[in-house]
Amino acid sequence: MDFYKRASLAVRSVPKGRVATYGQIALLCGTPNYARQVGHALNGERLGQVPAHRIVNSRGILSGAAAFETFDLQKRLLEAEGVEVVQTDRGFWVDLKKYRWENTFEEALGLKQEFDRLGI
Repeated sequence: MDFYKRASLAVRSVPKGRVATYGQIALLCGTPNYARQVGHALNGERLGQVPAHRIVNSRGILSGAAAFETFDLQKRLLEAEGVEVVQTDRGFWVDLKKYRWENTFEEALGLKQEFDRLGI
């Protein structure tokens, strides 16, 4: 299994105007305990050109600011896609109930089939 290739495909699957959590991406990759590894891969640009701005932590906090050119770039990219981002005492926040990508079973199965087809 190539975790980075799987994660790259999973992150690219997150639709515009939606967010996913690090844990959600890890689960879609078949590695539910790899949420930190997803963050590490995004921060180290190991996934190639992916919409990394769509990935947030499990509370909806934009915790990946260090991986972007400016501290507010992730916020601005999400807002450009119609995602409302609010400033809180914990940082920029997205309402997961409203903006989280609720991938379907069929979408998850499609990713699994693509992983198998690519041998990753």
